[in-house]
Amino acid sequence: MPTPPSDPANADYTVEQNPHKGNRGLVRAWRAAINSMSGLRFAVLEESAFRQELTLVVLLTPLAFVLPATVVERILLLGTLLLVLIVELLNSSVEAAIDRISLERHSLSKRAKDFGSAAVMLALILCGGTWIAIAAPYVLAWIRQ
Repeated sequence: MPTPPSDPANADYTVEQNPHKGNRGLVRAWRAAINSMSGLRFAVLEESAFRQELTLVVLLTPLAFVLPATVVERILLLGTLLLVLIVELLNSSVEAAIDRISLERHSLSKRAKDFGSAAVMLALILCGGTWIAIAAPYVLAWIRQ
């Protein structure tokens, strides 16, 4: 029998009713790490867009360390690459949740998926712009030498 809600304002849900919310401390952190690794594994195995963006990260990360960039520039270069992966993971989670609810075509499902896609596009534009602004002058200087 479910535990009665402790706060009448949240009568539909309490943490005590959720069997997945019982972990605390290091156990919670350990299980969260396992879940995170599982999410990354699913993304690599099942999401072609994530694999493409991960390839971009693998190719550009060494360049970020080879460029004679400042620490802040390097953080921006690497940070925008990570941001693309983060936004892609969030987009994939929205898509999975929508597909879990129904595979039927619906305008709100399309809208939610399009919002996620737009977020990925904006992250890619930010990443590309950052790389052009920071890395391009260094690369052009190397080419001129």
